[in-house]
Amino acid sequence: MMHDPQKDGLKLAIKGVTKTYQDGRRQVEALAPIDLTVGQGEFVSLIGPSGCGKSTLFNIVAGVDTPTTGALAIEGDWEGERAGKVGYMPQQPLLLPWRSVAENVMLGLDVRRVPRKEAQQRAYELLKRFGLQDFAESYPVTLSGGMRQRIALLRTILFNASFLLLDEPFGALDALTRITLQMWLLELLQSFQSSVLFITHDVREAILLSDRIYVLSARPASVLRIVDIDLPRPRRQQMLAETRAVELEQELISLLVKEQPL
Repeated sequence: MMHDPQKDGLKLAIKGVTKTYQDGRRQVEALAPIDLTVGQGEFVSLIGPSGCGKSTLFNIVAGVDTPTTGALAIEGDWEGERAGKVGYMPQQPLLLPWRSVAENVMLGLDVRRVPRKEAQQRAYELLKRFGLQDFAESYPVTLSGGMRQRIALLRTILFNASFLLLDEPFGALDALTRITLQMWLLELLQSFQSSVLFITHDVREAILLSDRIYVLSARPASVLRIVDIDLPRPRRQQMLAETRAVELEQELISLLVKEQPL
């Protein structure tokens, strides 16, 4: 008998999900049976070797793909449509170059056919709330990489602030910009009390941001270990130098090194 995620305080529940693709005459197993949960307001990260199936799992949660076996529920709904129930941000910001910053932020509302005036008002309010109102009429080509990621995050949140799928949103940024955006994301999530499922290859980033980390094996992905991050909140970059954070980093790196294919 399946648990009721709503009664258990879960935003997401995944039970025994697998994925097998047909590649010509052969079958490619992308996901072994995976169980995973994200609680209400919880930040959960996935780390694992490149190509292990993390993005495949994201596509299934977002409703872009379907599992071969297993089931998943968002807010207790095991059978319903998943598309539109999450805010999904891929690795690249994918801003539309012909739309201004404000128009990019309101894109999800346009897709949902929210009246134009209401969508504009909500987009401008969000930009003002996070100090970006001066860029509202700018175009993506004029923005830095870090600024484009901020706009993409706000667009994702305006589409669905309650549950976010973030696929390595800071992977392409330089170290200093990345640190700045990590702290900005924490501020953002605190404001909206969002639940987050997050992909990263950066162990320190996962420790800094997460409540819990799922360590995945090489393909087909299975859960090697679930690591609770027992650092206090609010988080600060300096915490990564503390003894407990260093111990967690060493534990996670040791697991990943064993799984990384040569």
